[in-house]
Amino acid sequence: MPPRPPNYEFQEWWNKERLKAQGLLSPSTPQPSTAGDDASDSVAVEVGTPTTPAAAGKSRGRSPRQLSWLLLLRLHSSASLLASLPSRLVVLLRTAGRRIYTSNSRTAPASRLYRLIRAFLVVAILLLVLELAAYFKGWHFSPPSYASAEALEFIYANWLMIRVTYLAPPVQTLANICTVLFLIQSVDRVVLTLGCFYIKLRGLKPVAQVDYGNQRELDGGNAIDVDEYPKVLLQIPMCNEREVYQQSIAAVCAQDWPRERMLVQILDDSDDVEVQHLINSEVQKWQQKGVYIIYRHRLIRTGYKAGNLKSAMSCDYVKDYEFVAIFDADFQPAPDFLKKTIPHFKGNADVALVQARWAFVNKDENLLTRLQNVNLSFHFEVEQQVNGIFLNFFGFNGTAGVWRIKALEESGGWLERTTVEDMDIAVRAHLCGWKFIFLNDVKCLCELPESYEAYKKQQHRWHSGPMQLFRLCFSDIVLAKVSFFKKANLIFLFFLLRKLILPFYSFTLFCIILPLTMFLPEAHLSAWVVCYVPGIMSVISILPAPRSFPFIVPYLLFENTMSVTKFNAMISGLFKFGSSYEWIVTKKLGRSSEANLVAYAKNDPEQSVESNIHRASSESGLAELNKLDLTNKAQKAKMNRIYRKELALAIILLTASVRSLLSAQGIHFYFLLFQGISFLAVGLDLIGEQVS
Repeated sequence: MPPRPPNYEFQEWWNKERLKAQGLLSPSTPQPSTAGDDASDSVAVEVGTPTTPAAAGKSRGRSPRQLSWLLLLRLHSSASLLASLPSRLVVLLRTAGRRIYTSNSRTAPASRLYRLIRAFLVVAILLLVLELAAYFKGWHFSPPSYASAEALEFIYANWLMIRVTYLAPPVQTLANICTVLFLIQSVDRVVLTLGCFYIKLRGLKPVAQVDYGNQRELDGGNAIDVDEYPKVLLQIPMCNEREVYQQSIAAVCAQDWPRERMLVQILDDSDDVEVQHLINSEVQKWQQKGVYIIYRHRLIRTGYKAGNLKSAMSCDYVKDYEFVAIFDADFQPAPDFLKKTIPHFKGNADVALVQARWAFVNKDENLLTRLQNVNLSFHFEVEQQVNGIFLNFFGFNGTAGVWRIKALEESGGWLERTTVEDMDIAVRAHLCGWKFIFLNDVKCLCELPESYEAYKKQQHRWHSGPMQLFRLCFSDIVLAKVSFFKKANLIFLFFLLRKLILPFYSFTLFCIILPLTMFLPEAHLSAWVVCYVPGIMSVISILPAPRSFPFIVPYLLFENTMSVTKFNAMISGLFKFGSSYEWIVTKKLGRSSEANLVAYAKNDPEQSVESNIHRASSESGLAELNKLDLTNKAQKAKMNRIYRKELALAIILLTASVRSLLSAQGIHFYFLLFQGISFLAVGLDLIGEQVS
């Protein structure tokens, strides 16, 4: 019997799979083929993509032997992953222990909320000890007598009487109130989602009456006169933004708009002299390229961002401009941003704001950025778009938007009374009768916070500011000469439901009442409140980001974990606690800056001839960057930290899960267990950027 010929097809497939598994071959990158010799000992294999239809069909068809080897490869990868789990767990435990040991969080003063949570933790542990003793003595099945001489039996009998008579009724009442609020907020989210589906189904979107695309008119094909372009002011407020100042300035200066019809203002509030020098040098570099750009630095930094913008709008030359576009320091608008936003003002004299959507350059960086992407995708795709289409009103996002300067002036301009100056001006403009337009198909690149510390500070400011504003403008809303519907929408939906009730019930219901019902079984929280409705709401929230469906459970748990920060911020803003007026600039890392600047250079013929569009252009600039680099290395290394409120709540929830296990409450046990683990991971700063 002649020997079986070698299976070159299988050999080719096997080598390709092996290279892919080792990371040496990208599936989309063809490799050059090597000419082989039948007489040689080695077999030459072409790993590239087949070019002929026959070869393509041959490559697509796999024999049973190939499928068996593929299955073995997959099993090998899975076994390697399982084998690495113990070592990863050990590393995780060591990291957690090291952070607890080296944490300096005890030096910070304890907040009011933390003291309350700590007291609740002590009570929960004492109750768990009492319930464990009662369980092992069998008192869950036959309650003890009040007349017993044994001290523990007497204590437990009186505890049963107290919880049934005095504690369970108010807890059950509070649980019912929070459940009703939860259902109202869920209905609001469902209605917004249905509105988004209707918009998609009908193809509704704002349509501009003019088009500045390619500087040509749609009908005649003649070039538009430069004087037909409105004059636009572009502002970039920044403060110590050493990581991102180059990319933001370059992106704004590369706008496809007549240079004589736009002026760029760099509003620098930096208190670092070196950063001031670098930003000023970058501005001078763009001035030499012919861009109308100026550098402004305030000596007295009052009012934070609002004060910075207010100071810039007080310049005499601002009266010559019709619109102002605002970009935060980490935002990188596309070259056609103005051409896609400014046309929506033409023919709409009552439009004050055109807001673009945010897109994120680092949404896949870690678990924290993925979960933020889910939240913000729903915010823009559903909330902003639906409110823009049906109500012509939404909260200004503070950046990536274009304002009509006349509307800003008539609404009172920028005010420094809150930390959400963007929402403040939007509410006042709405009360003056101005309309807003949201463009869901115009995206502006920006950066998400990658560390939990930066994200927590950002969320604290975003949730304390609205309560400050609600306190200050409530009387203005009531007395405003607008329709009752607009007043009701602002008070009940915009402020109360979405800014106050949401953080209140999410923290109270899932972090306080649910653990309490484990120790007070007479107060009951239904399984559909704990599991089913939150699960449905999570599915709805994740619809605008379908690629994030694998993270639906972490998203649900993380949203409940963040409720403690949002609740604390809401209370601080509502009752004027000191922390509500803190403004901390969100830390940026300058992700994807160089690649984006290269793209701008390619899109702008005038700029592409200059190779230094994204580099320092002089010897002094390079020397300054080197000096900064040395300074950064000399600074104290950044470390992850622990968060006491989250850790205390983690222990409370895990304690309650043990109590629910004694009562055989399955759904409640699993929810409390996984929610406690989520709080534990966040409390130990194991989510987000790891720098320790």
